[in-house]
Amino acid sequence: MNMTPDEVADRSEELFRSGLCCAESVLQAVAEGLGIRSELIPKIATGLCGGISRTGNICGAVSGGVMGIGLRHGRTQGGQSPEETIRCVRAFLKACEARFGSTNCERLMGCRLDTPEGQQFFKEHNLREKCTGFTREAARLAGELI
Repeated sequence: MNMTPDEVADRSEELFRSGLCCAESVLQAVAEGLGIRSELIPKIATGLCGGISRTGNICGAVSGGVMGIGLRHGRTQGGQSPEETIRCVRAFLKACEARFGSTNCERLMGCRLDTPEGQQFFKEHNLREKCTGFTREAARLAGELI
């Protein structure tokens, strides 16, 4: 890792505040921390934002962290063992669950982002700031495990 976990967290927050979503920000920051540059990043994470396309499923910041761990520990061939990746992702999920109380976007936000009411609730309660914290911390936790 070319950056400390705190530097990865800072970068993730910066990217999120610049307009990228949670999953994109975490994946981009982790990739940069690993010295990886690709036009595919953060593109490949866009559909994970808002709990997988605003459906309230797994938190996008958590999904971005899982993808970031895969950049470091993922397989390149079918015959390779996935055990290191699985071990790291499980540790990451456990850390996120302990830190956030859940890894589910809808539970974390208290609303579904795929409805007008949910989006209004998100805006009225300034939940983007709450997302900023999840994005920052997910990047830091992923950075620690890489």
